Amino acid sequence: MRFFLIIVLFYPFFAFAQLDLQIRKETPSTSKWYEGFSIRGYSQFRYNRLFETNPNLNCEQCDRSWGNNGGFFMRRMRIIFSGQISKNVYFYVQPDFASSPASDRLHFGQIRDAYIDVGLDNDNEFRLRIGQSKVPFGFENMQSSQNRIPLDRNDALNSAVANERDIGTFFYWAPREKRKLFSSLISEGLKGSGDYGVFAFGIYNGQTANNPELNNKLHIVSRFSYPFELNNQIVEVGLQAYKGKFVIPRANLSNGVKYISDLNYVDERIATSFVLYPKPFGILAEYNIGRGPAFNKITDSIEVQPLNGGYITLSYLKKLNKQTLIPFVRYQYYNGGKKHERDARSYIVNDLEVGAEWQPNKNFELVVNYTISNRRFEDYILQNNLQRGNLLRIQAQVNF
Repeated sequence: MRFFLIIVLFYPFFAFAQLDLQIRKETPSTSKWYEGFSIRGYSQFRYNRLFETNPNLNCEQCDRSWGNNGGFFMRRMRIIFSGQISKNVYFYVQPDFASSPASDRLHFGQIRDAYIDVGLDNDNEFRLRIGQSKVPFGFENMQSSQNRIPLDRNDALNSAVANERDIGTFFYWAPREKRKLFSSLISEGLKGSGDYGVFAFGIYNGQTANNPELNNKLHIVSRFSYPFELNNQIVEVGLQAYKGKFVIPRANLSNGVKYISDLNYVDERIATSFVLYPKPFGILAEYNIGRGPAFNKITDSIEVQPLNGGYITLSYLKKLNKQTLIPFVRYQYYNGGKKHERDARSYIVNDLEVGAEWQPNKNFELVVNYTISNRRFEDYILQNNLQRGNLLRIQAQVNF
């Protein structure tokens, strides 16, 4: 009888405990956004002056430690903060602590990327990217310098968007299986560009990263890039274009140079891309044509002029136990202006690069790059300037 009374009296407590345990098992724990927070980064250190034949040969766009008075140089020092805040919201912030605000100052901190991705469907196949990020124009421009084989991006397409970035809003679409393929091209070491969608469309200021807008006219850009598997190979083809008005900052004008009164210049390009990922032989080729501001030494003025140029990179990926060796050769050509340099400096570039990337492990890379360069670059002060030369360049990169 006593045993029966005990059961009756305490049964509700046992039942409640059992029900609570069942609820806990059936209800998944709610994860916090910071549990998916990620911190990573990389740094690059260079020396460019081995076997140098011409100290007057330099490249402002690609590496300011080329040529006279160049020495050991920290090319990048980046720390990347990212995280999936919720199922449809992702953030990404990347400062660089090796920026050069002036020719006599090094190693300043500067924002490279600062954006959020907002998914518009359950699988985030449709996304809006809001903030400062890469402008979807070109393959090598999209490719991180952490993954790129040659030490610098090509002049032809990179002259479209200095530092590859600007502030704006971009729409990206890619099916789930293509997003997985974009991701695998990075994780498998095949030198992918990352996930910038199969289709992209966006509007942005057009004055390049970390620069204020100088008119009331936004640039527009669109890109189509489609990767697919062909037998044992992976191929990607792309087409992209942008259009806008670029305002040359008055600080970039030489005394005496002639220019349009409002400094608004037509800025438009179209480009094609072809990628055969290195399995083991790889090809990367791009070419663009367009119009933009360029210095004309005949009239001493900055004028809208045609431009064209591109490059081809051949590579071979060889696995040596746990090490990776990638020999490569690249030829590039560009004839046109560079809107972000003094007086929209005009260029004719013919460069040949031969080198190799060695990865003894995933945390360290060493690149040796021999450059044979022929560059004509001219502005109002620097006229009739043709420089030819060779140099051996070395870069050590650490990934963390």
